[in-house]
Amino acid sequence: MNNLSSLRALDSSPLASPRSFGPHHHRPILLQRLRNAVVCSVKPSIATPSPLSVDGSPNQGINRIESLTQVSGVLGCQWGDEGKGKLVDILAQHFDIVARCQGGANAGHTIYNAEGKKFALHLVPSGILNEETLCVIGNGVVVHLPGLFKEIDGLQSNGVSCKGRILVSDRAHLLFDFHQVVDGLRESELAKSFIGTTKRGIGPCYSNKVIRNGIRVSDLRHMDTFPQKLDLLLSDVASRFRGFEYGPHVLKEEVEKYKRFAERLEPFIADTVLVVNEAISEKKNILVEGGQATMLDIDFGTYPFVTSSSPSAGGICTGLGIAPRVLGDLVGVVKAYTTRVGSGPFPTEILGHGGDLLRFAGQEFGTTTGRPRRCGWLDIAALKYCCQINGFSSLNLTKLDVLSDLPEIQLGVAYKQIDGTPIKTFPADLRDLEQLKVEYEVLPGWKTDISSVRNYSDLPKAARQYVERIEELVGVPVHYIGVGPGRDALIYK
Repeated sequence: MNNLSSLRALDSSPLASPRSFGPHHHRPILLQRLRNAVVCSVKPSIATPSPLSVDGSPNQGINRIESLTQVSGVLGCQWGDEGKGKLVDILAQHFDIVARCQGGANAGHTIYNAEGKKFALHLVPSGILNEETLCVIGNGVVVHLPGLFKEIDGLQSNGVSCKGRILVSDRAHLLFDFHQVVDGLRESELAKSFIGTTKRGIGPCYSNKVIRNGIRVSDLRHMDTFPQKLDLLLSDVASRFRGFEYGPHVLKEEVEKYKRFAERLEPFIADTVLVVNEAISEKKNILVEGGQATMLDIDFGTYPFVTSSSPSAGGICTGLGIAPRVLGDLVGVVKAYTTRVGSGPFPTEILGHGGDLLRFAGQEFGTTTGRPRRCGWLDIAALKYCCQINGFSSLNLTKLDVLSDLPEIQLGVAYKQIDGTPIKTFPADLRDLEQLKVEYEVLPGWKTDISSVRNYSDLPKAARQYVERIEELVGVPVHYIGVGPGRDALIYK
């Protein structure tokens, strides 16, 4: 049970009171203006049955999963860290292949095995704990081989077999240690307007890919030309950044290291475009696991405070080499509240003590970096935008249990300009995002532990009202509800 007992008094709680949303402090340079006062509207506390509502039953989970299409996907609806790995791990038991299509080791997915042992994955798809599942790292992923081998070694040391169960695309780009160094150097240059990256080298690696001087997995099979390609990359970094030491000895060491890596990686390398498309032809079931989330999409997110790939639905086709027509159900994963790591706009953010309480209750610290996540109320306006872009067939609402001690819960239902004019979509302009006002609805809390609940009908009335109000506002059914970290802590609705 999460402890938010100190939030019981509405009039003294910065987390529970709409009036507590004051000026933002310690924000990036683009976001230093005062936050406008929010407009609050209170909905009746009587729960109204939703037409999308389905009571839980012993067979509900199997029915939900078996009804998913042959090629399905799990994508994030917020700024990442929504809990995608857990759902992928559960669904993977019913799929032949689980595939990653974009991102790199900046994606951190925490999953638990049947004995409750915790695994933190970054490159290996979350289906690895299911023995019959083939895990594919697609062409759209950037692969840091030292990190990949470390994950594989950790899995195998804990009894998880990886031999013959992981395939790495020969078209995937290699992410080197120097990309991580460059990531840090670029952040230092940006000073107060830094992006807030994970410093895992993702952006610099994708930059090399886009300007067409990157090195791909297939290049490891040609060690006669590999040194020249690596020299070109390292020389370019040395000319760009002072203090980046580079010479013949550095190149020699890197080449020798990657000769060993190439030998170890060879059994994992495959033409995954062929593998995945043949699997589709053979009627095998494929589950795509997204990294990061739509609000971090290079095109649709809060640019420039975004990742360097496309974690929305379009990235599935380009990152795996599959046709749009074969893609079916997409499940959007969204927390019962909102978090984000790093810099950038966050309209429903809770500052100060209230944000700290929610952060510790939900253990909101990054899987990849350990950084504390910024916390806020669920942003319905942003969620509707993500559903529009991705065309989600259903949602997975996670961490509902974290809100269990709150006397009241707020939903950010709409954006308005300072003069009260409604904003119809999620603005592209950072200034508009900073100046807008969020309209909130206040719903009653349920004030009881729900972590042991497994049937939807057994949830407290107020918890069901919260779920059904989200469905009503967004227009997408919630089929999965997370009430704890374990595999079994999931309600099928």
